[in-house]
Amino acid sequence: MSARDSVLGKIRASMGSPASNDDRRKTVTDRLQAAPKGIIPGRAQLPEAEQIDLFCTMAEKFGATLARVSGYADVAAEVSGYLRAHNLPAAIRMGADQRLQEAGWETEKNLELRHGPSDGGDLAGVSHATGGIAETGTVAMMSGQDNPTTINFLPEHHVIVIKASDIRGDMESVWTMVREKQGKGEMPRALNLITGPSRSGDIEQTILLGAHGPRALHVIVVE
Repeated sequence: MSARDSVLGKIRASMGSPASNDDRRKTVTDRLQAAPKGIIPGRAQLPEAEQIDLFCTMAEKFGATLARVSGYADVAAEVSGYLRAHNLPAAIRMGADQRLQEAGWETEKNLELRHGPSDGGDLAGVSHATGGIAETGTVAMMSGQDNPTTINFLPEHHVIVIKASDIRGDMESVWTMVREKQGKGEMPRALNLITGPSRSGDIEQTILLGAHGPRALHVIVVE
């Protein structure tokens, strides 16, 4: 036995740690599965319909604009309306998310669809959120080909589509949902939590929109 093994053995013995690796792995697994949950504020424990309403209220409070549509077939018309209202070109950047592919784009004949990651030359992009956090009006965005992270940050206008049933009361519940969707060992490379448009403030507390990302955020909630 090396000096290192001897020292570690004494440490394990003093802590009452199991001797075998299998026993130690089981101990760690049991602790992870039985980990206590943090305190969840009352406003994050509302009924589902009230959670959705709270999400919409908080998203607007932090500078996002918001629309609620009855189904995915109405998304394309809402996106086109947003572009016209902001005097933007009829062009939108999007990833390969299957839900966005079925968003009724065929009804918007004049709208140009640009696919794949943004190279910084797009004024507007659309993504589909993984989930939403009602207590803060935050959207959770998983990286990947379905919804490239570049669309989150490079276009000046970011349109985010979110399914109402994917809105949860608190951040902890969204992480649980992500783990359940992805499966063990299959987490995305990045997960961005976005609350309102990008903003920054100088020492005089003058707020500047678009400093580190889109200066406008439009959220479409699909009922």
